[in-house]
Amino acid sequence: MSKVNIKFPKKNISNKEIESLFKKIGLQKLINKKKYFIDGYEVTKKDLIDKKKDTKDSFDIRITKNPQPPELRDLYKIYMLIVLNKRTTVLEFGCGFSSLVISKALEFNKSKSGTRKPFTRCEYPYNHFIIDDDKKYLNLTKKRIEKELKNSKTNYHFSECQMTMFNGNFAHEYKTLPRVNPDFIYLDGPSPFNVKGKINNFTVASKDMMPMSCDILKFENHLTPGTIILIDGRTANARFLKNNFRRNWKEYYSYKEDQTIFLLNERPLGPFNLEQLEFYSNKKK
Repeated sequence: MSKVNIKFPKKNISNKEIESLFKKIGLQKLINKKKYFIDGYEVTKKDLIDKKKDTKDSFDIRITKNPQPPELRDLYKIYMLIVLNKRTTVLEFGCGFSSLVISKALEFNKSKSGTRKPFTRCEYPYNHFIIDDDKKYLNLTKKRIEKELKNSKTNYHFSECQMTMFNGNFAHEYKTLPRVNPDFIYLDGPSPFNVKGKINNFTVASKDMMPMSCDILKFENHLTPGTIILIDGRTANARFLKNNFRRNWKEYYSYKEDQTIFLLNERPLGPFNLEQLEFYSNKKK
């Protein structure tokens, strides 16, 4: 019986080593030579200018309209988790520089697998599905990926977000989702400020509220053992998911990195899922 496990990137890696990786995979453009910070957060030069012009103390980095700079350490972890764990199909909530890195990681995995299908029940081998509620950023991401990757299997899905209820709790959801069963999910969207509607006058579109996505919970029963979820920040949302999951998920939380990882740690569903898990663990394939 194949064991369900997860391989983590190297710890205590230096910035120089991370930059070396991005140069090696042809993404040296992501390396920022000059960095700008506001309250400890890396921002764009435009954000810094906007902050200095703000006389009413109303500037909030969470609702800036400026595309945010790449955070190399976070992007390194995303890339390595996909490569080390031989992921084949990724669903990404939100988009940005992470989208380019995910598509690049899937391209690498495909190059190692060749033309053959990785396992029987893999409808979209080495495909990347992105869902976002902002057409501007979705189009920007598409142009960025198409410029860097000529044969990328990246699918772009636009959907608005709305308030909803889940198990008696206020939450939000995308109105439509891509029809895909991923083995890797990256949750970094939507912005709560873009969520539409109110329920009992309540909304997450407020500076005092937190994102509370429930989309994954609605298709949890369709996910296969071995599935990995990576959540960037959004700790309250991660705890909400954990408290509402109905299956056996193993949690890995890093306060330092402000990230949560869930691994669907269950026995194989049957021979097809066993084949899938053996593909992940077999170094020769």
